[in-house]
Amino acid sequence: MPTKKDVYQVASQEDRCGPRTKLSIPATLRASGGRAFQSVVHDLSISGFSAASINRMHEGQVCWLSLPGLESLQAEVVWWDNCIVGCAFSELLSPIVHDNILQRYNNNGVIRTAI
Repeated sequence: MPTKKDVYQVASQEDRCGPRTKLSIPATLRASGGRAFQSVVHDLSISGFSAASINRMHEGQVCWLSLPGLESLQAEVVWWDNCIVGCAFSELLSPIVHDNILQRYNNNGVIRTAI
């Protein structure tokens, strides 16, 4: 029987075709066992992100992304290429949270409410 973690991992990997929005968000990224470093998120979807990574990161490595005003989000490295890392969130990002981030940093006016 799959665990909740397995279901979320599959969900985030299966949803990689979700719409990605190009933007620029200052963030902090920390690989498991490493020190946090300043980064910039270059694109975001409910299932993952790509960001600048001055440190080499390896496929399957667990990391945490901290965006302004949010708790750290756990993710898994999917790829790393020339100082850019692509990661899948361990749990899908809430569409409401996603849209509010986009509105804050992309200024496209999209906001979802829980009602």
